[in-house]
Amino acid sequence: MKRSIFSEEHAAFRSSVRRFYQEHITPHRDRFEEQGFVDREVWRKAGELGFLCTTIPEEYGGAGVDRLYPAILIEEQGRAGDSGPGFWVHSDIAAPYILAYGSEAQKRTWLRRLASGEAILAVGMSEPGAGSDLQAIRTRAVRDGDEYVITGSKTFISNGWNADLIVLVCKTDPSAGARGISLILVETNRPGFRRGKLLKKLGLRAQDTAELYFDDLRVPASNLLGQEGEGFGYLMKQLAWERMQMAILALAVCEKSIEDTLGYTGERRVFGKAVADFQNTQFRLAELATETQVGRVFVDHCLELVVRDALDPVTAAMAKYWCTEMQGRVVDGCLQLYGGYGFMWDYPIARAYADARVQRIAGGTNEIMKQIIAKALPSIVSDFEA
Repeated sequence: MKRSIFSEEHAAFRSSVRRFYQEHITPHRDRFEEQGFVDREVWRKAGELGFLCTTIPEEYGGAGVDRLYPAILIEEQGRAGDSGPGFWVHSDIAAPYILAYGSEAQKRTWLRRLASGEAILAVGMSEPGAGSDLQAIRTRAVRDGDEYVITGSKTFISNGWNADLIVLVCKTDPSAGARGISLILVETNRPGFRRGKLLKKLGLRAQDTAELYFDDLRVPASNLLGQEGEGFGYLMKQLAWERMQMAILALAVCEKSIEDTLGYTGERRVFGKAVADFQNTQFRLAELATETQVGRVFVDHCLELVVRDALDPVTAAMAKYWCTEMQGRVVDGCLQLYGGYGFMWDYPIARAYADARVQRIAGGTNEIMKQIIAKALPSIVSDFEA
């Protein structure tokens, strides 16, 4: 299916991104997975080539392009089967908070360094006792004169091991519920900051994920991002695009898995003929390809909304929920056609299977997505009638 949402410029960008993965990441995949993170030199190379913070305006070091460009970066990472680095967390989840809510001084201090790959960015959101329930976070930031004193911990933090800067989600007023949440920029070279374990995960083994601790860490009050107590609202405004990114990745992985499986079953022979010649194989791949094509139409429609800044949180939740559930089904179905070889880590389908599982958890569990959709059912049904 020809995708009408992309221009010739987008196609040229895609070719450059694909070549970058082939030259700088895929050959080193095993080493990156073993050490649990991607070398900082790769980040700097990505920055040099203009692959970081692409939507950030040129005056702050970015390319100032539309969000189809980061969508291409995510798709090519999915096609390459490389679970790291966390470029999209850095560029398209965390950096937009600084652009949207940061002071001019914060933007000029950090955005150019982030776009060049000199500095790596993370979002400190999840805690040991608070995952999808942001209002339950316990990390505190107490105002003390011209400083905030921060205590608490975070876990499951993507880019946490390499991060130079963290957009930290914390409570500045524990009695105010969601209205007590603020975002504060925390430099990781400050006294009181320490990294815990580099977490070993089922999948996404090359994407560094760490525990972070804040022990009476002091930052200037000027590190507050936006207004105190407005953090929850800021997070909600940005989450639609974050969840859309997960849907984009899901589709790319599904398409590549089907492509790889078609090639494998055409070469693998059992009972004297290719696995692809069995009707069961043909029917199963036909089912998976059809389901993926349906998902592609929906995701590309959502991308059109993204470019117009018209993607609403409910549609984003639908995309994240449906596409990541589909990813699990498609990758599992493909792996089954590999037989025992599908269970071997050397085969890309095994990596795709392991990496897919977190998609239904990260960015808000799919159960949370269903809650968001359920609350909007009256308006959804009224749209049916229209």
